Formats: sequence, C-alpha cells, structure tokens
Amino acid sequence: MIRFDDVSFGYDARPVVESLSLEVPAGEFLGVIGPNGAGKSTVVRLLLGLLRPQRGRVTLDGREVERWPRREFARRVGAVTQEEALEFPFTALEVVLMGRTAHLGPLGFEDAADVAAARAAMAATGVEALADRPLHALSGGERKRVLLARAFAQDPTVLVLDEPAAALDIQHQIGIFDLLAERHHRGATVIVVVHDLNLAAAYCERLLLVRRGALALVGSVEEVLTYRRVREAFGVDVYVGVNEISGHRFLIPMSSQKRS
Repeated sequence: MIRFDDVSFGYDARPVVESLSLEVPAGEFLGVIGPNGAGKSTVVRLLLGLLRPQRGRVTLDGREVERWPRREFARRVGAVTQEEALEFPFTALEVVLMGRTAHLGPLGFEDAADVAAARAAMAATGVEALADRPLHALSGGERKRVLLARAFAQDPTVLVLDEPAAALDIQHQIGIFDLLAERHHRGATVIVVVHDLNLAAAYCERLLLVRRGALALVGSVEEVLTYRRVREAFGVDVYVGVNEISGHRFLIPMSSQKRS
C-alpha cells in the first residue's frame, strides 16, 4: 500500500503539490496524467523519497519512504525517472546490472544469476543487442529502454515510471506498456506518468489527474477521461470515443482553429 496523506510541496514560494491524499493498493496499475507543470514528476519524486514533503507524509506499507533503508527500498521499488545523469562511459549491460545492486552479496560482485537476470530484462525490452555499446552512444529511445531494463532487472514489487514511452516510436510505446501490463498481471504495482491519454486509457486501471499541483480527480478511466474533464484540465477540445475492438476509450484532439 502506498499512501499520500495531505502532502504539500513547493519550490521556493511556488506551490506545486497541494494537500494531495491518495491510496494506491498493492497490485494496481495507476496512471498519473495532467498538463505540463501540473506536478506529475514532483509526485513521483516524493514517492521515491527524492523530495521530502513540506507537509504531510508519503508511506510505503505504513513506513515513511525516507525512513526506509535505501537498499531495502530498492528491493521493493524500481524507478525510471525523466532525467538521469550517468557521467561515466558505462555500457548498456553495465547500466542494467546496476539494477541488481540491492540483491548483491556482502562482497558486492554480480554472479551468473545477476547477469542472467540483466540479460533477460534486456531481451524483454529489446536492447539485448546493445549490451556492449556505451550508453552515451545510444539514441534517446534506446537509452529509455535500457533504463527500463535496469528497473526490470531489479525485480521490484513496485514500478514507478515517469514518461517511460517518451522518445519512443509507436511500436516501442506499445511494447513498453505491454511489458508493464505483464508485470502488473504478475502482481506488481505500476505507477506511471504518461502524457499520451490514449495509452493511459488502454492500459491503466485508475487515473490520477493533477492540475496546477492539486488533486483534480482520481477514478476509473471512464470517470476521468470525459470531454468536460479533459477540456477543463488541458484547455483543449477532444472527441472521446470507444474503440469497438478493445472497448477502451480513445481521444482525438480537435483544432482550435475555425473549421469550415
């Protein structure tokens, strides 16, 4: 169980997250959506303990996230954030093996099982052929998939991802979300920040819609992705329909220019 209890946080005098209360039960697939600057990434950083709430608290299984020993926390929670600075010329395989750090023995060396877990994660995310290439030589989409493989190699019970499909083509977007859905079906809790509302509608069980740092709405896809609520949050008209094949909602943005 993940809980936000009346959490507020801001940068300087600018509030970003205000009075956010939320429960995420174990095994849920939750999407976090909202316009740019609404506080989605800040919510993720608070959940990961990278930021400390200025009011309220964030807990994992009843313990405040900043009070978890980092090694123990890493065994439970895997993450892919928007920007990660890896300054040294690590290869893709070396980066993915970093996901095994919390599972290493007292000497801190990987064994055959760790390497096998890393290579399996790379195969699942389609980057196995990149194993020996330096991370800085990869495209943005390839880097994103390598970082996702690192999170999978970690074998956590909770996956927290901030725009994991950014910079990916449509094939790899679907592939990544299929992998997240597979992890979810195997019991993992998945919390994902996503800008593509159609991906959110197709894969998420519930959605947290944030707007200007405040909790606008949390509910099912059908409750959140309505014309009125999307219009209020994003300031754009959309057509909301239902896919006759999958039964999922889909949205088509409508131009604000005058149409003939």
